[in-house]
Amino acid sequence: MKAPSNGYLPNSAEVEWKTINSELWHACAGPLVSLPPVGSLVVYFPQGHSEQVAASMQKQTNFTPSYPDLQSKLICRLQNVALHADPETDEVYAQMTLQPVNKYDKEAILASDMGLRQSRQPTEFFCKTLTASDTSTHGGFSVPRRAAEKIFPPLDYSMQPPAQELVAKDLHDTTWAFRHIYRGQPKRHLLTTGWSVFISTKRLFAGDSVLFIRDERQDLLLGLRRANRQQPALSSSVISSDSMHIGILAAAANAAANNSPFTLFYNPRASASEFVIPLAQYNKAMYTQASLGMRFRMMFETEESGVRRYMGTITGISDLDPVRWKGSQWRNLQVGWDESTAGERPSRVSLWEIEPVVSPFYICPPQFLRSKFPRQPGMPGVGHSILMSFYMDI
Repeated sequence: MKAPSNGYLPNSAEVEWKTINSELWHACAGPLVSLPPVGSLVVYFPQGHSEQVAASMQKQTNFTPSYPDLQSKLICRLQNVALHADPETDEVYAQMTLQPVNKYDKEAILASDMGLRQSRQPTEFFCKTLTASDTSTHGGFSVPRRAAEKIFPPLDYSMQPPAQELVAKDLHDTTWAFRHIYRGQPKRHLLTTGWSVFISTKRLFAGDSVLFIRDERQDLLLGLRRANRQQPALSSSVISSDSMHIGILAAAANAAANNSPFTLFYNPRASASEFVIPLAQYNKAMYTQASLGMRFRMMFETEESGVRRYMGTITGISDLDPVRWKGSQWRNLQVGWDESTAGERPSRVSLWEIEPVVSPFYICPPQFLRSKFPRQPGMPGVGHSILMSFYMDI
């Protein structure tokens, strides 16, 4: 079943879903995506949810409606998470059921804190952005040597040419067979027979990405990441588009007012920022006093599923949408980036997305470093000696 573009499901009991391999789902979602654990406390930002819907409708966020009496954030307990993939595009998304809460216990806070440390990214995988040659129906898929040697079964190099049959399953448990051969000048690893059928069936183009992983059972799996292409405008009217936004906001407002659960969808590749985050992550960010000129780092995904920290500076603090979401903390930080690639980075971020860069400073030595004996006149104390040796070692 295709994920509803409105981002929530009115009656999920009537829908049957297939079980998705968690490791493959997370690999397709990206290296920075980490879903909170079931049972933990989370913070839900309806403004961010509305942004995801706007992206799916190809509508500017400054024209999206708001909903009266809906707070800019809701503290909820994550009751359930189900992983899904679109059968037509292989686009991964998560179905979440949230229960608004007014008070919570210590155990729930600890579960939320665990959500900061868990990672479901597979340890053995490789991701490659497809080239024009890779997507040619008359060619094959060129596999980097290290990736082939790490993920694929070893070739018998005594054969001429070395070759083997590979079998891999996708997100829908469909089996794909490829011929893996080592040939050419210079020699390289290629997937040939079966590859053209795969790319034509999946409708892959240059710029899309294919990834192979070995799961915990050592089964070979493969997934996709679609490139962000400009899609044709949807035929839906402005009224129906607004209705979708109002629908998701009304569901959240009704759940908060009646203390009832509500269900939503999260698309990690379509959403610029996560709009459901662990409460512990939010609380940790609130300890930071954001100020103009503050330096920070922020993680971004790079080519071939890598990650990199970029440095930036806070240049302003203001509401992203002061009319519809006055006082919201969602992306209320205006930022500038150090590198020339700033055009690819967002101009606004949320406080919980960044890592402040704080210069260390020393006010006085800790209590345990202070001498228990009276200091003689003119002689430095123990703490002073240790701190001086520390600075001399730097």
